[in-house]
Amino acid sequence: MRKEKNMHSKENAKESLTYAAAGVDIDAGNKAVELMKDSVKATYRPEVLGDLGGFGGLFSLMNSSVKNPVLVSGTDGVGTKLRLAIMMDKHDTVGQDCVAMSINDILVQGAEPLFFLDYIAVGKLNPEQVASIVKGVAQACSESGCALLGGETAEMAGFYGDGDYDLAGFGVGLADREKLITGETIKEGDVLIGLPSTGVHSNGFSLVRKIVFDRMKMKLTDYVGELGMSIGECLLTPTRLYPRPCLPVIREFDVKGMVHITGGGFYENIPRVLPKGIGVEVDVTTWPQLPVFGLLQKWGNVDWPEMYRTFNMGIGMIMIVDKDDAPAVMKNLEDRHEQAYVIGKTVKTDGDRVVLKGGVFND
Repeated sequence: MRKEKNMHSKENAKESLTYAAAGVDIDAGNKAVELMKDSVKATYRPEVLGDLGGFGGLFSLMNSSVKNPVLVSGTDGVGTKLRLAIMMDKHDTVGQDCVAMSINDILVQGAEPLFFLDYIAVGKLNPEQVASIVKGVAQACSESGCALLGGETAEMAGFYGDGDYDLAGFGVGLADREKLITGETIKEGDVLIGLPSTGVHSNGFSLVRKIVFDRMKMKLTDYVGELGMSIGECLLTPTRLYPRPCLPVIREFDVKGMVHITGGGFYENIPRVLPKGIGVEVDVTTWPQLPVFGLLQKWGNVDWPEMYRTFNMGIGMIMIVDKDDAPAVMKNLEDRHEQAYVIGKTVKTDGDRVVLKGGVFND
């Protein structure tokens, strides 16, 4: 039996396996890197050392003028919005979503974005698809003033289906410790200034898909007159990047608190920056409602408080400033052609931290 077990005939000889045969194509990975190289290099700041392809990205802080430097980091993904991009075979916008979700989060601490790294996991590597994703990442980094310092594309055969992928990343910014935005100095009577969103951004898409696909039985290519485009085009509108409008305000004024309206909407995000005993009153009639939110509410018969707990409802970023500074902040934004709205104020409270008033919230 032992002799028979150890015998290897020509008939039993098996083909030599390769990594490619197991589903991982190194050549395709190299092609993807070549296709994205120019986009990545276009984001480089003077502080970037080395070149694309190293084991780690290098970024020098030697020339920083910040007196007491603090690095601020944030990480996030795009979430189930990716399913819509895959269904539409449109991958050039989700890179901005990925960048925005992290960069906007570090911005609210008062940090200038320095660099970003992305992570893409695919079932089968399509170089053109990956290059399209990374091009979107790079363009968003350029707009935010940060370098795309590196990244990873992982081909995970048998884990993701062909065409499927996940996208995440993290950003690092720099702030002066004395100028960190913490919310600690927020007091009664401060003013909330809201900057508009571009749409649904990257939160609430599990509810969006439930409404659009399960309730309405819609296809992403269905044209919606109120939107002036297909529902898919509207929903894939990328998350807005806020460094350009907000950094000049942060540098010139005492911004007491900032809120990136992401998952959890108004009710969950605003209290994260408020001191104990302070709440906010927000007048929901002070900014234009984007049509997509009214349609989602109507199609899904979603209660209005649930809408404001899930979505940004047209306001993607809030800055909280002293009432005496508010007019100058608004003028600063207006002079740079940045739309903004005074949407509410801070109040003393022992109860609800967020009270929405006006419109559908009138009793």
